[in-house]
Amino acid sequence: MKFPAVFRNILLSLALILPAFAALADAYEAKLPDELATSPKMCDYVACTEVLPGATSFSERKGQPPYVEGYVEENGEKRKIGYVMLSTDITDTPAYSGKPVVTLIGMDTAGRFTGVKVLKHSEPILLLGIPESALIGFNQQYLGKFVGDNIEIGQSRPEENIIGLDAISGATVTVIAQNQVMMTSGTNVARQVGILKPTVREPAKFVETGVKSDWATLVDEGSVQRLVVTPEQVGLPRGGKPFIDLWFGYLNQPDVGRAVLGDGPWRSLMSRLKEGEHALFVIRTGGIESFKGSGFVRGGIYDRVQVRQGADSFTFRDLDAVNLYGLAAAGAPAFNESSIFIIRSKAFSAAYPWKFVFLGNRVDRATGTRSFVNFDSEYWLPETYLEGGRPEVIKPDAPWVRVWKTRAVEIGLFAALLIAVGTLYGFRDRLTRRASRNNKWPVNIFKYSAWLISIGFVGFGLLAQPSITQVLTWFHALLFQWTWELFLTDPFIFLFWIFIIVTVFLWGRGLFCGWLCPFGSLSELLYKLGGAVGLKRFQFQLSRKWHDRLKWVKYGVFFGLLAVSFFSMGLAEKLAEIEPFKTTFLVGMFNRSWPYTLFAAGLLGLSIFIERPFCKYLCPLGASLAMPSTFRWFGLDRKQECSSCKACAVGCGAQAIDANGRIDHRECLHCLDCMVLYTDCQACPPLSQERKRRTKAGLPLTPIGADGYYVPIKPMSADKAQAA
Repeated sequence: MKFPAVFRNILLSLALILPAFAALADAYEAKLPDELATSPKMCDYVACTEVLPGATSFSERKGQPPYVEGYVEENGEKRKIGYVMLSTDITDTPAYSGKPVVTLIGMDTAGRFTGVKVLKHSEPILLLGIPESALIGFNQQYLGKFVGDNIEIGQSRPEENIIGLDAISGATVTVIAQNQVMMTSGTNVARQVGILKPTVREPAKFVETGVKSDWATLVDEGSVQRLVVTPEQVGLPRGGKPFIDLWFGYLNQPDVGRAVLGDGPWRSLMSRLKEGEHALFVIRTGGIESFKGSGFVRGGIYDRVQVRQGADSFTFRDLDAVNLYGLAAAGAPAFNESSIFIIRSKAFSAAYPWKFVFLGNRVDRATGTRSFVNFDSEYWLPETYLEGGRPEVIKPDAPWVRVWKTRAVEIGLFAALLIAVGTLYGFRDRLTRRASRNNKWPVNIFKYSAWLISIGFVGFGLLAQPSITQVLTWFHALLFQWTWELFLTDPFIFLFWIFIIVTVFLWGRGLFCGWLCPFGSLSELLYKLGGAVGLKRFQFQLSRKWHDRLKWVKYGVFFGLLAVSFFSMGLAEKLAEIEPFKTTFLVGMFNRSWPYTLFAAGLLGLSIFIERPFCKYLCPLGASLAMPSTFRWFGLDRKQECSSCKACAVGCGAQAIDANGRIDHRECLHCLDCMVLYTDCQACPPLSQERKRRTKAGLPLTPIGADGYYVPIKPMSADKAQAA
């Protein structure tokens, strides 16, 4: 059969449409001036007036983390009207892409948000899936809201004093991350300038035992903690040595302080502290980076270390640092940089947990740009050193935990669906034995139900369509920095990928691709409906020659995207729009510009005439799952005669059975039609021949065994026959 002209013309049309996908969102991977992150005059490089309307002039960066003040001229004098902050000066919260959304935020002197502007993002969903205007509209919800309010994604809950924000369908991870950015940035600055009062915590009361522990004991009990930052965490090539290796601990507790410093130095230090002041030591035992900062000057701030307790941040100036010359604890490591820092705030209490934070910059290896990032390690004095033990602390749930709780019912239903489909497929032999070539409903009733649920509930309802962009994102996360919280924020995709990984190595990619992929299910359902409404005479398969050539295209697409992602993740995410998933499920056919709609509609229209054309020839996600399918644990059964019999191959819609009768599990979509024939004594040629032979010879028809043949009839000896 020649390559069909209609198929060739459709592919040509799609190839002409694809260049139209080059239209970019304004802030996607926008080039920001390098000075924006470093210059004291931040507002010289970004339009601060857009987020603080009415301001006519701005100060230089102040505070730690930094912000700028906005002023208006009145009667020849400047009056402060608010503050502007750059989110990446304060938090490096990653969005779905694994990179932060760089946001400029305005706040008035009363602590109400006055403006929000996204300067740069790397979100593929906002590039080619959901219009960037959706994120702008989401950010507008913050205007006028007080920074001290409990603002969360989802419905408002007045009884809990929670203000809810409407999310963006299909961009849950992005908006949850953006909410963290807004609230973390706003509260940090509000606390610095006095809009929000510091939290009052009960001071610690220490238990003094007189025991002087060695270094190993201090580490084991948690009195001394370690913070290690690796080169790959800051975008540098992976190496055997850390970027920085720090040890730190709290010194006011008598047993700990004396063990670390020795009796004399500890008493001298405590005599210098005023009531409500606290001392902690920091040493660097390895790495190339200084924790004091190369740009530190007298009167300045140590901009690389910080202590955070709850929403309060404590920074250090030159007068807050005391020289540390040595450690008294036996077994203490050698160090090449050290200091004792003094926290001068009554808001701090050693009875409660706190975090030591190292602040730095991460280099994007693809673009060379730098972004703010912080690394922290939690510290809490052992309860044996606190009178009455540790106080009860109720920590707020992480954002991903709140998502799982608020969508618990849907998550439960989705998990039940995955378990049910996996269990049913595990009993596929029982289902196929009950079916026949003329009655496949014992199998199809479950398969078709899975399609409908996948399309309606999973695809259009939960928007849980897996994508090649997730494969690329996770691949880069494995290479550079893995963040569980990032992937847990979308529970449906997270659970789906657990199911996919497990089933791919059990049975191959076919269970997901053939039964549960929303787009694949929609594609094949259209093919079945087309045949049912009278279009069967127009439906066709490509010839074996063309199929065997074109099936490799999807592998080329996958490796092309993977290669491009190493040079530019942004470009790879643009090219990944070859998947029509976003248009079909996340955004909707009629909510996008015509090239996207035409591309997705063209593939679905083609699916009426060719069974799963996208899945077989273009899908990079399918290609990424096909390769590990080679190492599956279980395959579909075959008979010896399958090498010459073509009965199964003729009916294989995926064209996964080759001329020698072998099933290519990289291409098989587990329709199970071949397994129905495998035990059908009317349709399977070897079984049919054996059935006719036995019937003609008057022999009984024994059950069909696991090998696909009738159980052999074993002759019985005369003595045994007489005994019977």
